[in-house]
Amino acid sequence: MSTSEASAFWNDVYASRPDAGEPGPNVRLVEVVGGLGVGDALDLGCGPGGDTLWLARQGWNVTAVDISAVATARVAELARGAGLGERVSTEAHDLGESFPAGRYDLVSAQYLQTPYDFDRAGALRAAVRSLNPGGRLLVVDHGSTAPWSWNQDPDLHYPTPQEVIAGIDLDPATWTVERADAPRRVATGPDGQTAEVVDHVIVIRRVG
Repeated sequence: MSTSEASAFWNDVYASRPDAGEPGPNVRLVEVVGGLGVGDALDLGCGPGGDTLWLARQGWNVTAVDISAVATARVAELARGAGLGERVSTEAHDLGESFPAGRYDLVSAQYLQTPYDFDRAGALRAAVRSLNPGGRLLVVDHGSTAPWSWNQDPDLHYPTPQEVIAGIDLDPATWTVERADAPRRVATGPDGQTAEVVDHVIVIRRVG
């Protein structure tokens, strides 16, 4: 799938969703980042913007990135409406082709899993390289299929945290893995249904 096809797919996804007000942040982001100091953050695959807005409210300066221009435009509009416009900037990127410039104290990649092929390991390698010393990359992936997921393939393999980390190919002299686990939680779907799901959580810190 080309960049234009992928962006069209995700533009359609976000354009078809009703405006339900300000979205909330992902549970694992709040869990991991809530106790950290603030700085410059990069939200990869920002989607509807719940993580971006939450981070900005905590005092982070956030660059929100998505392949969908519909998504980034909505996030920018929500940030301005919430009085957070000075803390939030948005950029459209196909992360298989380009990566935002800059250095960051936090890079968050929440459920950066898509139905089209792209070099995700390469994007995550670019993410760790973009960290300031002491900065962290937080990756949260699906570890199971929720009943409301767009992909119900019973043979779908969810890479383990260890497999994802191996794909990034970290130099232990520069980066250290602070967390790599697979906690469970009860999630709520778009129509209010609930189910137990598995998250794959990775936290990598730059130590150089």
